[in-house]
Amino acid sequence: MSVLAGLTAALSSGSVEIIDLTTPLSSETPILNLPQPFANTVGLSVSPVSNFDDAGPAWAWNDVTVGEHAGTHLDAPVHWITGKDGKSVDQIEPHRLMGPVAVIDKTAEVAADPDFLLEPEHFEQWQEEHGSFPENCWIIFRTGWAARGTDPAAFVNADDAGPHTPGVSAAGAKWLAGNASISGFGVETVGIDAGQAGSLDPMFPVHSFLLGADKYGVTSLRNVDRLPVTGATLVVAPLPIVGGTGSPSRVYALVEKA
Repeated sequence: MSVLAGLTAALSSGSVEIIDLTTPLSSETPILNLPQPFANTVGLSVSPVSNFDDAGPAWAWNDVTVGEHAGTHLDAPVHWITGKDGKSVDQIEPHRLMGPVAVIDKTAEVAADPDFLLEPEHFEQWQEEHGSFPENCWIIFRTGWAARGTDPAAFVNADDAGPHTPGVSAAGAKWLAGNASISGFGVETVGIDAGQAGSLDPMFPVHSFLLGADKYGVTSLRNVDRLPVTGATLVVAPLPIVGGTGSPSRVYALVEKA
């Protein structure tokens, strides 16, 4: 049996499970809001073209307006100034959007401190326990934050000092960018940087270091708690928007059942 025939059979039998990691996209889906004077993207809005009526008696279809960085979405290098001469969404090679998953679980730490940051030692500790990060891998940061996804205020978790959500320190982001095995980084929060990343040096270091190093980010993931620490395969499926800085994406994982 060929590799692909074996995979197809495993999917049909259920011995390989597909876990959807995507946040459903609606007008209620929380999106990133920057403070003034910065401009903000829009969420999703849908307007009907026809709905089995005089405008289209046998068909229904809609026009959709949505920001590139709404809901579960991919960040491409051209999203950030450090990657402005890099790839747009349509230029990312498909094989870079699929790869083995390495889950770093800091759910307990984030429950105690919503501003928790991953440091280089956390990545090194993971490798001491599980081995080197595999080639073309995607690191998924498990925080439990997706449980807040249906409550926009809890999801943003903001006060007068700004949002408080977990992320990666400047040193940690530089470490990730410098690891040749890593293709991307995924989070359960609204953005790939921590809520307080504007106060770090450089500001928004995950955007700055990773996107500048031709690595990618995915945000607003769900069902991360269902992933094994190792062994899953991630599939990120953005729209190939020509010149796009990002795209809402369907993200799922293939997991072999024991």
